[in-house]
Amino acid sequence: MISTSARLLRLVSLLSSRPSWTSRELAGWMEVTERTVRRDIARLRELGYGVESEPGPWGGYRLGSGTRMPPLILDDEETLAVAVALRDAALSGVLGSEEASLSALLKLRQGLPPRIADRLGELDSAFAYTPRHDEQQITPGMLLELAVLCRRSERTRLSYRDREGKATVRDVAPYRLVHTGRRWYFVARDVARDQWRTFRADRVTHTQPTGQTVELIDPPDPAVLVSRSIGGGTYPLSVRVRLPLPLDAALRLVRPTAGIHHPDGPEGTIVEIGGNDADELAAYLLSLGTPLQVLSPDNVRQALLHRTRELFEDNGGNLPS
Repeated sequence: MISTSARLLRLVSLLSSRPSWTSRELAGWMEVTERTVRRDIARLRELGYGVESEPGPWGGYRLGSGTRMPPLILDDEETLAVAVALRDAALSGVLGSEEASLSALLKLRQGLPPRIADRLGELDSAFAYTPRHDEQQITPGMLLELAVLCRRSERTRLSYRDREGKATVRDVAPYRLVHTGRRWYFVARDVARDQWRTFRADRVTHTQPTGQTVELIDPPDPAVLVSRSIGGGTYPLSVRVRLPLPLDAALRLVRPTAGIHHPDGPEGTIVEIGGNDADELAAYLLSLGTPLQVLSPDNVRQALLHRTRELFEDNGGNLPS
């Protein structure tokens, strides 16, 4: 039998992983009785965790804001320092895993007492970040708002501004945040259109939660959805190529945000890549530095042959006319 401390940590982790749990579900995951779950919930409340009860036959428990600092060996200033560091890591990718940094920040911030949460909010409003590659960046506060909505699966009225600057307001069912290495994307179901959509997170101007929890049925792979949206939907021309590489190797060579990948047997992958014109796509294909077969269109194939011929002749080669 695991110790009480380890069991309490396991219980906090479960409560943090989704909006609500029934007592029976928690007991099953922890392999204890429901009576033990109720005792552990009471102990967490004594320690300062804001575990809320939901009444009714389908009610359960959810993790709310704490009434005082949870049992971390950190004072107020240390807690602020950790929160700021995690936020910067989520925005900059300095630790290599923005999602892990953001998840840790959410768990920490959810348990902060108001006096510290207010100070962190003041810091958010005072800090400024220089954009990377002249691109608009999402604010730390908005990133946290969207992440909380995804965790709670809470229907939201979203104010959004598209690439032309047109403002729209729509009701969405939040699902996931996806980071591509350049930007954050918010994946949600558009309620009115009954379609899965991707939104540039830095173009979200306001969120208004409705308090209504939604159950998402058969959600898509969020990373694939964002990849499809970025990889081929915004360019006037696309090329289909076959790489003599298994899918995992092809994904390392052509990033998911640069193309749409389809396995073609155990040792091949077909990739669809978008571009502005045939010559630009031919130059990109040459830069991959690997054998490949252009399946379509023919103008990209001819542009690739032309560039290859020029490269060969510039280095002393002679090709028959």
